[in-house]
Amino acid sequence: MATATRTAVINDPVGIHARPAAEFAQAATASGATVTISKEPGTPGVSAGSILSVMGLGIKQGDTVELTVDGDNAEAIADDLIATLTKGE
Repeated sequence: MATATRTAVINDPVGIHARPAAEFAQAATASGATVTISKEPGTPGVSAGSILSVMGLGIKQGDTVELTVDGDNAEAIADDLIATLTKGE
């Protein structure tokens, strides 16, 4: 099993609100990997598959998030999830 980590700065003016949180959580769950997201690199993350956990981080514009993906094809999954998280910015 592989592990991949990615960081991204959130540029959306409203941050990660309900709709992007839901799309991201669904993509994380569908990946089949274990995915966590944290609001600050190096801090403990929450399950990326939980819409409420993702929204509970209170991610705002300008925040740097860190994704950690554990599973087969972790690098590609991490890239896809970062693209999902930052699309429309």
